[in-house]
Amino acid sequence: MTILPHELTPAPPGWRIHPLAAGITAMVSGQRAMLAGALTAEIDAHWLAAQAESGGALFNGAVLSVDEITPALLRGHMTEYRRVLAQLRAPALFEALHLRPLAVCGVLLSPDGVVLGRRQRAAIYQSGMWQAPPAGNVDARALRPSGEVDLRCQLLTELREELGLTRDAVHAIRPIALVEHGATHVLDLGFLLTTPLPFTTIAAIHAGEGNEEYDMLRVVPLAALSDFLTRMVAEIVPSVPIFLAAAGLLGTAAR
Repeated sequence: MTILPHELTPAPPGWRIHPLAAGITAMVSGQRAMLAGALTAEIDAHWLAAQAESGGALFNGAVLSVDEITPALLRGHMTEYRRVLAQLRAPALFEALHLRPLAVCGVLLSPDGVVLGRRQRAAIYQSGMWQAPPAGNVDARALRPSGEVDLRCQLLTELREELGLTRDAVHAIRPIALVEHGATHVLDLGFLLTTPLPFTTIAAIHAGEGNEEYDMLRVVPLAALSDFLTRMVAEIVPSVPIFLAAAGLLGTAAR
């Protein structure tokens, strides 16, 4: 089955929803490009500025950038995070870098509703906005010797790091939508995750075992999702309503 864009909540202006097959996979089959000296200097300047702002907390690891998008397969190359960061800070660099960094995002459905997290104010990108956790760049940890990228492994790694939840806390992991951010060209690949854990347990585990990616968690009951999205539209990462629609969670109370 392929999920088509017209079946989902419309994307905001400048954003794009890509058709997505249920068996989506990713492969690394390219190399990062050599850059001219002036472009390298500009990337270095953005990196040094961001490092200073973060107190040196950033790590220049390898992350996946997608070069070719089809419903069933994403092909790309591993690039330096500093290049991605530079394009996030200066989106016009896309014309030279052509980066589409891939992130995996999980819509976590608990018995109490959908879990959302507010990104730290110090976050490099979309700071202070509400997001569907877990979410994170696809990095070298998901790369296999064959060149295949284990997307679910990356998602579960983010789940453990951000929320403190282990693999046995979730089930029914399935892809639901692929969304390309306007201007920055970040790709969010959304998955629906279900858990039997109540929100009070999730929040307690997050407080004790999770990292500081989110300064607050909240749960929104299914019956209140549409109203919440309307009231908080300016504070929600725009891919979230698309994911919720793709997962069939909007209008649940009315069915």
